[in-house]
Amino acid sequence: MNLSKALGTVGGLTLVSRVLGLVRDSLFARFIGASFASDAFLVAFRLPNMFRALFAEGAFASAFIPMFNARVADKQAGGLPAGLAFAEAALAVLLPVLLVMTALLEIFAWPVTFALSGKFNGVPPEQFAFAVTLSQMQIPYLLFISLVSLMGGILNSLHKFWVNAAAPILLNLTLIVALLAFHNSDPLATARNQSIAVSISGLLQFLWLAWSCKQNGVSLKLRRPRLTPEVKKLLKLIWPAAAGAGAVQINLVISTALAASLLAHGSVTYIYMADRLNQLPLGLIGIGLGTVLLPTISRQLGGGDEVAAMETQNRGLELALLLTLPATVALVVCGEPIAAGLFGYGKFDAADVHFTAQALAAFSIGLPSYVLVKVLTPGFYARHDTKTPVRFAVISMLVNLALNLALIVPLQHMGPPLATAVASTVNVALLYFTLQKRGHFTADARLKRRAWRLLLAALAMGGVLWMTQGVLTPYLHGAWAVRFLALGLLVSAGGLVYGALTFILGAFTRDDIKFLRRKRAS
Repeated sequence: MNLSKALGTVGGLTLVSRVLGLVRDSLFARFIGASFASDAFLVAFRLPNMFRALFAEGAFASAFIPMFNARVADKQAGGLPAGLAFAEAALAVLLPVLLVMTALLEIFAWPVTFALSGKFNGVPPEQFAFAVTLSQMQIPYLLFISLVSLMGGILNSLHKFWVNAAAPILLNLTLIVALLAFHNSDPLATARNQSIAVSISGLLQFLWLAWSCKQNGVSLKLRRPRLTPEVKKLLKLIWPAAAGAGAVQINLVISTALAASLLAHGSVTYIYMADRLNQLPLGLIGIGLGTVLLPTISRQLGGGDEVAAMETQNRGLELALLLTLPATVALVVCGEPIAAGLFGYGKFDAADVHFTAQALAAFSIGLPSYVLVKVLTPGFYARHDTKTPVRFAVISMLVNLALNLALIVPLQHMGPPLATAVASTVNVALLYFTLQKRGHFTADARLKRRAWRLLLAALAMGGVLWMTQGVLTPYLHGAWAVRFLALGLLVSAGGLVYGALTFILGAFTRDDIKFLRRKRAS
C-alpha cells in the first residue's frame, strides 16, 4: 500500500474537517466570546473530545484493528467472514457496556462536571447547575462515537480510510448550522444549543458509518453477549491502550480542570482556542499517520516482514518531521496574527486574541511530540503490546500534573499548555528509546540525513515569517474575505519558503517527487 497516498486521502478529508472546525470556532468566538458561558460549554465538550480521541482515534482501534486484520489475513480460518464474526462478538459485549456507562454518566453528571472544572473557581450554584446540564446534553455523543470507532476500524482495515476520516466533518457542519441558525444574544442560550447539536452530530456520524458499512458489504448483526477468548483478549488490550494512545487528551483534561478551577473566567476558552489551532496540523498529520500506520504495520508483521515494517515506520517518522517542524515554527512565530484573523471580532476582543496567542505558542512547542506519539505507538500495538505505552503514559501524566501545579500560577493560561507540551515530549522519548532498545525501530541513514536539514529549513522559514508578518497584520482585522486572504498569503509565503529550502538543503529531492508520482500512478 502507498503510505503517502493513503495519508493524503485521510489528511485531505481531515483538512476539510479542520477547516470547518476553524469556521465553527470563529463563529463560536463571535457569538459567545471568552466568558463563563464559553468555559462551561468547553468543559462539557472536553469529555466527548476525550472519548473520541481515546476510542475513535486510539484505544479501540489500536486493540481491534490488529486482531481483526489477523483473522481477515488468515484465509484458512475464514478470511473476511471470520473477521466480521469477531467484530459482531465484540459489538455484542461493547454495546451493553456503553449503554450502562452512558446511563451512569448521565446520573453522575454533577460530580463528573465538578472533577472537570473544580466548580469554575466558585461560581454561584445556578451557574454550576447550568454547566452540569450542558454535560448531560453532550454525554449521548460518547455512545455514538464509540460505535463509530468499531465500524471505522473495520473499514480502515479494508482500506476504506476515507469513510471514517469524513465522519468528523458531520460534527463541524452540525455545530456550524446550530450557531448560524440558533445563536442568541444571550451567550448561555447559544451554549445550550451547541450542546444539543453535539449529540445530534454523534447520531449523524453513526448513521453515516452504518450506511457506509452496508455499501461495502459489511453487515453486523446483534448477538447475545459472550466473553469468548477473543473478546477477553480485546478487552484486556483496550484499557491499557486507552491511556497509552490518549495521554495527550488526558493531559488536556487535567489542564482544563486546573484552569477552570484556579484561573479567571475565559482562561479555559483561551486554552481551548489555542489547542484548536494546534490541533489543525496534529489532525492532518498525526491522526492521518496513526490511522494508516497501524493496519499497515500490523499486516506487515503478520506476514513476518520485519524489514518492511521498519521501513514504514522510518518513512512515517520522516513525513511527520517534514510536516510538523514548519507548523511548529509558524504557530510560535505567527500565533498572534493567526488568532486575530480567525477569532478577533465580535465578543472576542484584542486581549482575548493576545492571551490565546500566548497559549498557542506554549502548546506548539510540543507539536512534533504530539504527532510522533501517533507514529511510534503503532510499533507497540501492532505487536499486541499495550502495557508499555500505558506505563509511559502514566509517567507523562504525572509529569504533566507536576508541571501544571508548578506553572499555572506564575504563567497563568500559558502554564497548562506548556506542561502538556513537555509531558508529551517525555512520552515520545520513552517510546522511541524503548522501540530502539528492543530492535523494533532503528533510524535509517535517510532519516538521519534529512532530519537536521528539515529542522534548519523550518527555522529559516520562521525567520522570514518574523520579518514579513507585520506587512499583513493590518489586514487581519477587517472583513471575512480580507482576513482569509491575508491568512492565506501568510501561510502560502511560509510554505513556499520552506518548500524551497527543503530542496536547497537536500531534505526533499526531485527523486522523491518522481517516486511519489510513480506510486500514485501505479
